[in-house]
Amino acid sequence: MNISFNHKIAVVTGGTRGIGLRCAEMLAEGGARVAIIGRDKTNLDKAVESLHKYGDAVGYSLDVTQIALIDDTVKQIIQDLVGIDILVCSAGANLGKPRPAETITEADWDKVYTTNIKGLFFFNKAVAVNSMIPRHSGAIVNISSQSSIISPYNAAPYCSSKAAVNHLCKAEAKEWAAHNIRVNAVAPTWTLTELSKSVLESSATFATVELNKIPMRRFATLDDVASAVCFLASDAAGYITGVTLPVDGGYST
Repeated sequence: MNISFNHKIAVVTGGTRGIGLRCAEMLAEGGARVAIIGRDKTNLDKAVESLHKYGDAVGYSLDVTQIALIDDTVKQIIQDLVGIDILVCSAGANLGKPRPAETITEADWDKVYTTNIKGLFFFNKAVAVNSMIPRHSGAIVNISSQSSIISPYNAAPYCSSKAAVNHLCKAEAKEWAAHNIRVNAVAPTWTLTELSKSVLESSATFATVELNKIPMRRFATLDDVASAVCFLASDAAGYITGVTLPVDGGYST
């Protein structure tokens, strides 16, 4: 099976590092023209420069929690690139360390939910309304988490926000199927990003405990996750919509 993104326009939020950046690299390598979204201008410029060795890429500065700016940013991308065929929403937030539910403040809750579900929904909506529905075509892949399926201790805002992502994909998939728009999610386990590596390396005991929960006995690589995202974004998955695909080595089975 040959997956190609030739003549496709792809947008990746959270595209300056980690899973988002690797998705952008694979999409560009497959022939897509890629627009990445990032909050920090310096990181954005650096990521765009690195993407040029894979293919055509441009960057747009936006914090997805700035809901009022999403629509204008999407319209600018459409004007610059003439449409959007693929959207990958990878921008995400967590509290940084485990927190018991009884210690969570309203500010903590809003920090996670505004990025993980509110910003994600309004980006999905803006792309659908401004490009995919008028063009009667599109593929959206939202990054969820295994925590949306098997809830860990002391992560109530994060795991519940990611569970909301899964259900949102189902709702959007049903509503937008009539417009030939597919909406899916990928739910990774611990993935070896710079951030997760620092957490895992901070405690050998914790890393061992988490590793032992994974039947395949290894953590996910960026390629593991990005490959699943690119499959769901591709025409090869043309009859798949409304699903959350665990990429977790069997953790959630």
